Amino acid sequence: MSSRASFMFLFLFFLLTSFRASAQSPNYLYHLCPNTTTYSKNSTYFTNLKILLSSLSSDNSSYSTGFQNATAGQAPDRVTGLFLCRGDFSAEVCRNCVSFAINYIFIRCPNEREVTIYYDECLLRYSHRNILSNVTLKGEFIMLNSDKISDQVDRFEDLASSTMNQAAIEAATNARKFYTRKANWTALQDLYVLVQCTPDLTMEDCLRCLERSINRMTLNRIGARQLYPSCNSRYELYAFYNETAIRTSPQHQVRPSPSPPPRPTTTSSESSPPPPGKGGNSNVLAVAIVVPIIVLVLLCIAGYWFLAKRTKKTYDTAPVFDGKDSIPDDRTTIESLQLDYRTIQAATNDYSGQNKIGQGGFGEVYKGTFLNGTEVAVKRLSKSSGQGETEFKNEVVVVAKLQHRNLVRLLGFSLKQEERILVYEYVPNKSLDYFLFDQEKKGELDWTRRYTIIGGIARGILYLHQDSRLTIIHRDLKASNILLDADMNPKIADFGMARIFGIDQTQQNTSRIVGTYGYMSPEYAMHGQFSMKSDVYSFGVLVLEIISGRKNSSFYGAQNLVTYGWRLWNNGKALDLVDPTIVENCQKSEVIRCIHIGLLCVQEDPAERPTLSTIFVMLTSNSNVTLPVPQQPGFFVQNHSTTEKDPIDSDQSTTAKCVSNSIGDTSITELYPR
Repeated sequence: MSSRASFMFLFLFFLLTSFRASAQSPNYLYHLCPNTTTYSKNSTYFTNLKILLSSLSSDNSSYSTGFQNATAGQAPDRVTGLFLCRGDFSAEVCRNCVSFAINYIFIRCPNEREVTIYYDECLLRYSHRNILSNVTLKGEFIMLNSDKISDQVDRFEDLASSTMNQAAIEAATNARKFYTRKANWTALQDLYVLVQCTPDLTMEDCLRCLERSINRMTLNRIGARQLYPSCNSRYELYAFYNETAIRTSPQHQVRPSPSPPPRPTTTSSESSPPPPGKGGNSNVLAVAIVVPIIVLVLLCIAGYWFLAKRTKKTYDTAPVFDGKDSIPDDRTTIESLQLDYRTIQAATNDYSGQNKIGQGGFGEVYKGTFLNGTEVAVKRLSKSSGQGETEFKNEVVVVAKLQHRNLVRLLGFSLKQEERILVYEYVPNKSLDYFLFDQEKKGELDWTRRYTIIGGIARGILYLHQDSRLTIIHRDLKASNILLDADMNPKIADFGMARIFGIDQTQQNTSRIVGTYGYMSPEYAMHGQFSMKSDVYSFGVLVLEIISGRKNSSFYGAQNLVTYGWRLWNNGKALDLVDPTIVENCQKSEVIRCIHIGLLCVQEDPAERPTLSTIFVMLTSNSNVTLPVPQQPGFFVQNHSTTEKDPIDSDQSTTAKCVSNSIGDTSITELYPR
């Protein structure tokens, strides 16, 4: 089809649909055109798109239900699309909105294969991907009223959150995936809530989408809405939806939240009306009672009308990062991950001791379960932990940008006064140290599993150092920060100490040394110099621990696991390092190779340590790659007379010694971490 013919088709198509649309235009909100892939006007995709839009707009029966989806063409030029009208609007309003959206979609997003456009009355989207019956959480859009709640903010947030969550459950369980709810806020004002999903979603997917929408919503304004392509939620302090249409719908009945208990009244003999007089006195009394009531009612109506008009004024719009390749700024990332504190509190049963699953240097960890059944690990930072707001935000921003199967996924966070909460995916088998250093449980880690864990940790660090969009130095790799999933696959956790490096940056100095003694590289512990090679050193210690089943800190005197392993290797007794529980059933060649790699990682000179990409090749190519001969390593010894706690967070006032074997055992440098 020529470009002139295409233009004429579009002109006629717009003209025909315009006749069907009513005079009033729908209220435009936002559109998303990722511009990741386009089509030409003479392409098969464009032909299929025209067929799809014609199909969506021509089925009059779908306007009464407010939802329609369709597919046109075959891959790779297949196009799928849908429209969703708000559940309280009539079929005529729905038809008008869809027709208007189709008219203007090519103006807003010309030549785009993937488009979402939001109106107050409807949503229209199409894509070259399969968007039907799939939750889409990209293309998020937030609208906030410019006015904030002036008093009783906590009470309002509680009311808005609970009302929307109750409506979400109702919406997910009915066929239309739509629900509204009303709750009493003050004697003269109600809170109105509306939630909706596309009806092609399952109950679980709808609830998951709405919970995400509600959890990310700001609740301290007098009105807000959160829109995803798959669902949306909104609350206002005025009746923004058509209550009459909803009440008369057989598929939906609004269930108002229970009214608050009546306020106590003061009884007094002086407040009782006097006994009625005779004749005209009773008429005067009636007038005296009725007139003020009428005036009060008129004032209430005027006040309500003024408030409704005031609430409808301009919104502050805040488009959120939509998952494209560009890196979002920190503010956008943090806002998009923020969860409602009360939801987290309820999920953990108010941080019940029965839900506690661990405790680290910076706080306690609880298991939580959200309403939709999603299990999470909730890290509640200690107020006296030493990890300040900087480290907290650092962990949120860093982890939000990382996606890898060997990294624990951050789901969100919450800040409420002094409370700082991180919410991660739940990893059921606790941490590596829970199994590795327990005499009864370490038998569950045979050599095959340990070898898999070593490889998984290497993949995760390689991603941090090289394959992610950012170069991340973890700085606190240790057994307790390696979590194990249901299949005992490792996931690196706890990014509170992580640092982001620039593209060409190889090293950084700090005067505040953080981490855990025994896993720190000598140059970091001594001089505050850290780099990717600092993580390599920590990885080497981890490898030796996994092979031996012993903590690096379990040795006393001028020896630790690093020096013990080196001495066995140098004396030709490397297999004496292997955990007795696996020594009889392990692949000895693999074990010796891993010990070799571990010793290369803990070399004193950072330049002599291999990079993670080299380490990964060493691990996966078996005997095809010849390994360099390890030299006598530098090692770091904790002075146990100073403290008995292990591991130690360096924020504590601790004295330690760094001993360099290459210089001699008599050369000791005192270190006072800051």
